[in-house]
Amino acid sequence: MSNFNFVMVSAGFEHGGNVTHRHLDGHPQLLVYPFESQLGNRNFNDFLASVERVQYRYPEFPEGLTAQELYEQMIDEEMKTFLRKKTGSKFKDADLQFDEADRLNEFKRLLSEGPYNRKLVIEAFFRATFVAWRNYYTTPQEGMFYVGYSPAIGIDADRIIRDFPNVRIMHIVRNPFSAYRDTKRRPFPQSLSKYLITWNIYHSTVEMFAKQFPNNVRIFRYEDLVEDKEQFMKNVASFIGVEYAPTMLYPSWNGVEIKDSIAPWGTVLKSTKAYNESVINELTDDEKSQIVAGTTALARHFKYDQVDYLKQYYRAE
Repeated sequence: MSNFNFVMVSAGFEHGGNVTHRHLDGHPQLLVYPFESQLGNRNFNDFLASVERVQYRYPEFPEGLTAQELYEQMIDEEMKTFLRKKTGSKFKDADLQFDEADRLNEFKRLLSEGPYNRKLVIEAFFRATFVAWRNYYTTPQEGMFYVGYSPAIGIDADRIIRDFPNVRIMHIVRNPFSAYRDTKRRPFPQSLSKYLITWNIYHSTVEMFAKQFPNNVRIFRYEDLVEDKEQFMKNVASFIGVEYAPTMLYPSWNGVEIKDSIAPWGTVLKSTKAYNESVINELTDDEKSQIVAGTTALARHFKYDQVDYLKQYYRAE
């Protein structure tokens, strides 16, 4: 295997990572994974293990595993649930014609007899997916870019870059007011205190990597996406290394525009400025004051004090 062009979208929870991922779908040079690309497994454990679930981290693989065992190591919960128990998947109505046996066979073929390393495993995982996807709207061609999305995987940017020196990791930051409001739609939302701690950890860590690896890692503000999609997506296309395409202006799945709610692909329901601003007003005054106290320093770094509907919270006293 060679000439593997790899892009990962990263974000905090309800930061618009799924939204951005869906806006990349349909681009003629991009092969966009159908759901979240949950590459992680239970073998990686570091000092951030209590912050984020293992499926959202970049994996480690024990030596001596067979190709099939390596395939099962990756949690890939959203795809595997769809394939193995469709009725239990939130994507059960998606028109995805896909036989998991086809993907596994292609995965084994690509890995051949070994020896195996993590780089080869990740590449084979993405390549095999698009070989097995029977009704994908376009035919994969050599030189196209494989695009995955996994919340918070940007905190593992240095480990990804070791494997893929030319990878592009685009990390989405969204203001914590709108983001926290959307997390409250979840059946088991985080407490506000935990959410604010992780908001700071995710974005300050990826900002560090963006400074260390400027060619590989870049932070994009979700507020810029909803303010001016065309300019935002032109910047994204330039970072990835592809031409801008008008399909980037709207969310889609398998090349078909999503015209209403982006759910079940994400809890951020609409990629509009009006939505991003309006949900802030659904927070209580106490929640707003806690968010201000917990995020001001980093929010000013990202110039949220210059966004019209956020500057009231972050302007200098």
